[in-house]
Amino acid sequence: MPRRPPESAVDLDEAIEIAATGDIWLFRGRTLADQAIRTITNAPVNHVGMVVALDDLPPLLWHAELGRSLPDVWTGRRQRGVQLHLLRDAVVTWHDRYGQRAWFRQLEGEITREHENRLLEVIDRFDGKPFPTTAGLVAQWLVGRVRRRASSREALYCAELVATTYQHMGILPRRRPASWYDPGKFWSGDRIEMVPPFALGGEVAVRR
Repeated sequence: MPRRPPESAVDLDEAIEIAATGDIWLFRGRTLADQAIRTITNAPVNHVGMVVALDDLPPLLWHAELGRSLPDVWTGRRQRGVQLHLLRDAVVTWHDRYGQRAWFRQLEGEITREHENRLLEVIDRFDGKPFPTTAGLVAQWLVGRVRRRASSREALYCAELVATTYQHMGILPRRRPASWYDPGKFWSGDRIEMVPPFALGGEVAVRR
């Protein structure tokens, strides 16, 4: 069940307060690169990340991006590609510096210690992996959509990382390769299929 009554929009402070492991954050920007991603994938959003909220740590955002604006929590370095950031810092950066609107979707279903252990395995394996070039991103996505097989995982884009993480945690079926997913697949309009009893709630806009 949702951790609070659903609303159409909440303030950032409230969004951070209720963030839990497995929640999805979605972003939509206005740059040419943002528009290109949405055009190629026919998606309403251009970026997706997943919340990591373990024990008493502040909520983190697990995602893959080209920039290196923030220090990675796992390595302590500023790096491109797959990164783990403080959720608040990431959202503020994506809003203020990149001009991105943000939404989140709460994950419904119980996250156990086993799920968390599997999540940490993914972070340990993939943190610091590079983000693909634009041509590489398109190629990986097309391979996943047309040939239905996995990419090499030498470089991961944002939706592929989230799908990989969900699949390793046992939240998302493995019948499709992680590279089949684009950011829009995590928007409610696509009705993403998940392993019962897991499901994603509706989008909640984040006010800044």
